[in-house]
Amino acid sequence: MQAVKQVQSIIKEGRRFAVDVDLSKFFDRVNHDLLMTRLGDKVKDKRLLKLIKRYLRAGFIDNQFKGESRVGVPQGGPLSPLLANIMLDSLDKELEKRGHKFARYADDFTILVKSQRAGERVLRSISQYLQSRLKLVVNTDKSRVVKTNESQFLGFTFKANRIHWHPKTLLKFKQNVRKLTNRNWGVSMKYQLFKISQYLRGWINYFGIASGYQHCVELDHWIRRRVRMAYWRQWRKPRTKVRNLMRLGVHVQAAVACGITSKGPWRSSKTPGINQALSNAYLKSQGLYALRDGWIKLHHS
Repeated sequence: MQAVKQVQSIIKEGRRFAVDVDLSKFFDRVNHDLLMTRLGDKVKDKRLLKLIKRYLRAGFIDNQFKGESRVGVPQGGPLSPLLANIMLDSLDKELEKRGHKFARYADDFTILVKSQRAGERVLRSISQYLQSRLKLVVNTDKSRVVKTNESQFLGFTFKANRIHWHPKTLLKFKQNVRKLTNRNWGVSMKYQLFKISQYLRGWINYFGIASGYQHCVELDHWIRRRVRMAYWRQWRKPRTKVRNLMRLGVHVQAAVACGITSKGPWRSSKTPGINQALSNAYLKSQGLYALRDGWIKLHHS
């Protein structure tokens, strides 16, 4: 996440406005002739260049007719990130030549300036450069000049010189956790906890550079409640619920009261009996990963 830290460093220099440029369908619109020209400047092995050209111009089927692609890079392909960097290397050099402060990761980039007016000027000139020199399309609806605390770069935003998660990042995170704790999944809790923890571990390893300790604590609380709800749904029948609660140490009267409640799974997940049975320590022993632990490891190890 060097690019994100680079933005933070530039902001500390007093550049409080971000020029967020959105390239419309970048991987679909990379011009092969331009890309091969740039590759030829860097790679002297003609056999390798020929292979890359064949990779780019592999046949495709459109309306049952076979053709040859003249634009676009296979998104998700092993060479795609490398080819994107080669294509946009000239953009980096142009920005450096103009003295701009910027950060880029693949086709995501932001330019940091000191005023709204300067940002508008930079947005116009760089959009023109991208369209005329690199044959790329700038999405004018999504490209904008904003204060850095309203900017979005690789899922992050920046406030008071600190890195924070963008609201859309948190929204997507919660949507994914909801899917992983969904009633219709139909898998064992052991497997469900494994997949949830796998997702949480990967997420915090990427987004953990943000100043989000308290957010992690709050999200962990919410995640554990979602997991308790998932357990409650899996137990289904009142008899099964009572038996499992008692097995996990809940007194018989409290277990019966929980087991026969008319409350739904979400409301039930907050009751003392269920929280006693499915305590934080118990969920951890079953393999549930805590974002807080991952954040601390990243920042203090």
